[in-house]
Amino acid sequence: MASIQLKSVEKKFGGNQALRGLDLEIADGEFFVLLGRTGAGKTTTLRVIAGLEKPDAGKVMIGGQDVDGWNAAERDVTLVLQQYSLYPRLTVRGNLEFPLRSKIRNMTEDEIAARVEKAAQTLQIVPLLDRKVEKLSGGEMQRVSIGRAIVREPQVFLMDEPLSALDAKLRESLRVELKALHSNLGATFLYVTHDQVEAMSMGDKIGVLNKGRLVQVGTPSEIYTNPKNTFVARSVGTPPMNLFDGMIEDNQVRLNDKSSLPISVGDAVSGRVATVGIRPEDMVLESGAPAEAKVFDIEDHGVMKILTLDTDAHRFHATVSAKIHLKLDEVVRIGWNPDKVILFDQESGENLANR
Repeated sequence: MASIQLKSVEKKFGGNQALRGLDLEIADGEFFVLLGRTGAGKTTTLRVIAGLEKPDAGKVMIGGQDVDGWNAAERDVTLVLQQYSLYPRLTVRGNLEFPLRSKIRNMTEDEIAARVEKAAQTLQIVPLLDRKVEKLSGGEMQRVSIGRAIVREPQVFLMDEPLSALDAKLRESLRVELKALHSNLGATFLYVTHDQVEAMSMGDKIGVLNKGRLVQVGTPSEIYTNPKNTFVARSVGTPPMNLFDGMIEDNQVRLNDKSSLPISVGDAVSGRVATVGIRPEDMVLESGAPAEAKVFDIEDHGVMKILTLDTDAHRFHATVSAKIHLKLDEVVRIGWNPDKVILFDQESGENLANR
């Protein structure tokens, strides 16, 4: 078993509280993505699990066992970093062999060769085995770095933004390869990132971290369609969810003095101001729609366009088909899917449907 549990973990560095009563559960064999901004506590969480930092309070459990007294080597985890952590004067083969030559492992040359060959085939780096690391590209070096983790055959892979230094096309390719690797190995993966595209495309589950606290955990679909609060709503989605404050009256949201849009949330919030959330893909442009807006900006993404629409009082993003022809400052009629509107408490930011 390689499940991971963090129970009320606290960690402080001087006056900075990095983790605040962090509770986290990752199932055996799960690909779990921890999503958060810089300074949210992502790397500290990994280092606490790996045994590189000792928590000030709380428990760390791996495979159901309290590992508080275990050092990093005893925890059977491996940490893959954004920096490649390779020995530049060694060949790729030498780098892959290095962690296996520890006296603690006591492995034969045949066993070492078999593991290196298996890792190289998995990562498609067999032709690179006799090349010096200093002659590799960034993507090749990151494959070798992941290979050094694979040869150890750990129960848990901890990955600290391993793709962030690569170009966009290579990141996309390696995301696919890492998911395939997880499927083949069956190990537990904890992957941390600030990139919500990585989180949504890779994770079986996502945990959204903010200032050392876990705000919400769920599948990518759950996080996207039912965010717990406005922080999560802003954290996931490109472009992000449209959020604005509006008066709710008779199942309508008042946009300005001239127009309102319908919602399907019942009468519980009628007569109050709430923060209204709607995803850009749930906006509608059509003649006869109830509200008027002016096209402020157009981003052409090939298969779709991202529009910025100005209603004087509010500004919206809307994703539409690339076949729709519009121009700047053009006046259009807009609406939305009322069933997709989410209301949040104006003060706390909490999703009112979850109360």
